[in-house]
Amino acid sequence: MKLVAVAIVIGCGVLVITTEQDCSKKRLELEGISEKISEYEAENADLQRILDSGDLSGYMEKIAVEERGYAYPDERRFYDTSRD
Repeated sequence: MKLVAVAIVIGCGVLVITTEQDCSKKRLELEGISEKISEYEAENADLQRILDSGDLSGYMEKIAVEERGYAYPDERRFYDTSRD
């Protein structure tokens, strides 16, 4: 009977330790998710500010040129190929 009681206590101890480890991992995940939420909220606020200002075409042009690499038909672009 004592052996069964000791096994149950050890089992509960292991269960408590693994649960605490899982909680720690989930807390870290929650912090990461909270940071991402903050970043997305800031990005959304910037986009809302742009939409409210009415300068949507300027924003679209900026994104097309800077992020998508688009250029005007008569525009010439020079790239430094000496660096790798």
